[in-house]
Amino acid sequence: MADKPKYYITTAIAYASGKPHIGNTYEIVLADAIARYKRSQGYDVFFQTGTDEHGQKIELKAQEAGVTPKEFVDNAAGEIKRIWDLMSTSYDKFIRTTDDYHEKEVQKIFKKLYDQGDIYKGYYEGMYCTPCESFFTESQLVDGKCPDCGREVQPAKEEAYFFKMSKYADRLIEYINTHPEFIQPESRKNEMMNNFLLPGLQDLCVSRTSFKWGVPVDFDDRHVVYVWLDALTNYITGIGYHCDGESEESFHKNWPADLHLIGKDIIRFHTIYWPIFLMALGLPLPKQIFGHPWLLQGDGKMSKSKGNVLYADELVEFFGVDAVRYFVLHEMPFENDGVISWELMVERLNSDLANTLGNLVNRTISMTSKYFGGTVADKGVAEEVDAELLALTEKTPSLVEEKMEKLRVADAITEIFNLFKRCNKYIDETMPWALAKEETKKDRLETVLWNLIQSISAGAELLESFMPETSEKILAQLGGGHVTDKPEILFQRLDLEEVMKKVEELHPVQGEQEQTEEEAVIDIEAKPEITFEEFGKMQFQVGEIIACEEVKKSRKLLCSQVKIGSQVKQIVSGIKGHYTAEEMVGKKVMVLVNLKPAKLAGVLSEGMLLCAEDADGNLALMTPEKDMPAGAEIC
Repeated sequence: MADKPKYYITTAIAYASGKPHIGNTYEIVLADAIARYKRSQGYDVFFQTGTDEHGQKIELKAQEAGVTPKEFVDNAAGEIKRIWDLMSTSYDKFIRTTDDYHEKEVQKIFKKLYDQGDIYKGYYEGMYCTPCESFFTESQLVDGKCPDCGREVQPAKEEAYFFKMSKYADRLIEYINTHPEFIQPESRKNEMMNNFLLPGLQDLCVSRTSFKWGVPVDFDDRHVVYVWLDALTNYITGIGYHCDGESEESFHKNWPADLHLIGKDIIRFHTIYWPIFLMALGLPLPKQIFGHPWLLQGDGKMSKSKGNVLYADELVEFFGVDAVRYFVLHEMPFENDGVISWELMVERLNSDLANTLGNLVNRTISMTSKYFGGTVADKGVAEEVDAELLALTEKTPSLVEEKMEKLRVADAITEIFNLFKRCNKYIDETMPWALAKEETKKDRLETVLWNLIQSISAGAELLESFMPETSEKILAQLGGGHVTDKPEILFQRLDLEEVMKKVEELHPVQGEQEQTEEEAVIDIEAKPEITFEEFGKMQFQVGEIIACEEVKKSRKLLCSQVKIGSQVKQIVSGIKGHYTAEEMVGKKVMVLVNLKPAKLAGVLSEGMLLCAEDADGNLALMTPEKDMPAGAEIC
C-alpha cells in the first residue's frame, strides 16, 4: 500500500501577552478546518500551532504583574491552549518558544548564520527614551521629546546584530515571480513586491541588549535573539530540524511546509524575512503562505483599549462550539475583513443553523419514525423531482473540494448548506405528509425519506471538517437508514433581546461606556457657507486600499495606493498615529478624488481620504456602511 501524501500546516504562533480574542481564535479554527479536510482526503497531516513567548513587551507585563517572565508566559500559554482545545482544534503539536529544544536550536541557527557572514554586529543610534526603551530619530521627536510618552530623550547607541537581507533579495524576487502560488491572496504578493522588495531591503536587526527576556546569543551574552529570528524558526524546530547535524525523520518527512496560515498584518515577516532565513540555511521554502483577513468587531479592529473585544469562551457559552466555528469560518471573506457581533451571531444561528440545518434533520427523523418506525429503504419509486436533489448530492463533494483547494473555506461551507437548502426544498416539493395519507403512495413516501437521509448524510460527512460535533450528531441520528426514535435538537433558536440583556449583565462597564459614547457630541467652528454649485465641483468616490507604506522621514504620514474604478491613485494621509500600513490594506474608504495633486514630505498625493476626528484628536476613516465596489460615486 502506497504511503499517504504528507501535508504540513501551521498557524502563526500566538503572542503570549494575554487571552486571545475571537479574531485571534479565528486563525486556529480556519487551520483546523483545512487540516481536517486534508485528512478526509487521505493526507497524512501534521498540524502545528503554539505560542511566541519572548520579548520586551512580555518582560514589562511580567514586571507589572509582579511575576517572573516565565511564570507570566506559562499562564498565558495555558490560557491560549485552553481556548484552542475548547474550539475542538485537532493540532498535532503545540510548540512554545520557551521550550528548551527550541531555544538551543535558535542559538545554533544564529551562530551558523553569523559564521557564514549573514549576520554582523552593528548598532542602533538615535535619541533614546529610557521609560519606553526605544530609539527615535530627530524627525520622529515631538518638540524634542519622546513621541510616545512626552519625556526627555538622550543621545544613545545600542549595540545590535543585523542580518544582511539585501544579499538574498534578488533571489527571493525571482522565486516569487516564478512561483505565483507562493503568496496568497494575490493582493498580498503585490504589496510585498511593490512596497518592500523592489524598493530595496534594509538589513534586519536580529538581537537586542536593552532587555533580557529572550534567547541569549551564546557567544555574546549581552545580546538576546530578537523576535522574528526566534519566532519564525518554530516552523522547523518544532518538527526536528538540527542545523549542526542530522535532522530528525519528522523534519525530512514534513518540510517544506505545505501551508503557513497567518494574519495579513504579519505577511511581510513570513514572505520576506522567513524565506530569506531559509535561503541562508540552505532549506527549501514553504509551498504557500496565505495571509488571511481580520475578523472585526463592528467596523473596527478588536482592541482591549477600545473595549470591543469578544472572546471565544464567552461566545461558546451562548451559542456552543460548532455555532461559533460556523460563524467565524462562514462569515470571513477570502480577501476582505469579516465582521462579528452578538446580533449577527444570533441571526446566523437562528436562520442557518436552527432553521436550515436543524429543522431539516428534525423533520426528516420525525417523519421517518412516525411513518416507518425509524427504518426506511430505497423502494425505487423515483419521480422527476428526485433527480435535481440526487445530482446535487453527488456533485457537492467536488464543489467543496474545488473551493478548499483555493482555500476558499467560506465558499466551501456555502456549498454544503446549498445542499441542505435543496433538501428543504425537496420536502416542500414532495410533501411527505400528503403522501402518508394514501396507502398506495407508501413506497413513494419511503423512497422520498430514503433520498433525504442519503443527501443529509452526505452533507453531514462533508460538514465534519468545519463543524465536527454537529456532523457526528447528525450521522449518529440518521444511522444510514435507521434513524433514532426521537431527534436531538441541534441548535436552539435564541431571542436577540434576551441575549443582549445577558451580554449587558456580562459586561456592565462596557454597556455604560457605550451609552456615554452615544450621548457625547462635538461642536466645531462653522466654516463659510458654500453653494450647491460649489459643492458639485467636488468628486467623492469609494476607493479600495490595495497597498500602503510609511513615508520615510515622516512621523505622521502613510502613503496608500487606492483603487478607484479602473484607476489607482496615490494618496498621502497624516494618519500613521491611528492606523498601521498593514491594517490599511483592504479597507474600503471614502475619497475626495479631484483634489489638486500636491507633494507631502516629497511624496506626490493625488487625493484625500475622508476621516472623522473626536475631541481627543482620535481619527477614524470614513467607510461605506455596506460593501460597495471601488469607484462607486458618493453623492
